[in-house]
Amino acid sequence: MDEIKGGGRRRFLGRVAASIAALGAAGCDRLSQTDWFPKVLGVADPVNHTLAKLATRKAMAQEFTPGDLSPTFRSNGTAEPDNAQYAALAANHFADYALEVGGLVAAPRRFTLAELRALRSRTQITRHDCVEGWSAIGQWTGVPLSAVLERAGLRPEAKYIVFHCADPMEGTPESRYYESIGLDDALHPQTILAYGLNGHDLPVANGAPLRLRVERQLGYKMAKYVMRIEAVESFAKIGGGKGGYWEDRGYEWYAGI
Repeated sequence: MDEIKGGGRRRFLGRVAASIAALGAAGCDRLSQTDWFPKVLGVADPVNHTLAKLATRKAMAQEFTPGDLSPTFRSNGTAEPDNAQYAALAANHFADYALEVGGLVAAPRRFTLAELRALRSRTQITRHDCVEGWSAIGQWTGVPLSAVLERAGLRPEAKYIVFHCADPMEGTPESRYYESIGLDDALHPQTILAYGLNGHDLPVANGAPLRLRVERQLGYKMAKYVMRIEAVESFAKIGGGKGGYWEDRGYEWYAGI
């Protein structure tokens, strides 16, 4: 498969990850507990940020054809949140689900899944590159994140978008998974809140009812089970203050290009 244009960082991480893929199903969690792997991820961080600033905001991740689709699209990370609230939503086919949008916005909003589906949609066939060392091509359908943010109205001081998720980590509600991206990625046309995969409703194992697809970055940035979106000026009061669950454990915040 062709590399995404400008994908040197992905190739580098892919080679590193492939060499340690034998660590098995625990994947990112086991890697984060080693002394060396977070350091490897951070080596190119200053260079990566510089490249991000130099790259055009309109640069697109490569898109593929239906003939390129992977036979299966495996689940990365959590396959089903251990969360009673989430279980109740899933049991009712997410009819009672509502995405909360708040923080530094002019008009905080709640969107039901039906309301999100009624907004303009985008379908794209892209490749998911996981830091565990595997890749898969899938067809994603969802609402552009920009369309959701437009309706809430970002305030001028907003710099980042944080995604709060249903899956608790380490068995405590206080450490639920979260992730974040900058406004350049948030407003990019390929950044969507996906509710469909390969022509069907998004499966639970792949993040139902809603997952982030930020196609110019690595898989760990693409938060699953998104429950709440928050626009912020900094990460100072969120999690460990570094912009994401894995970032708090040594991964770099920007994992793109």
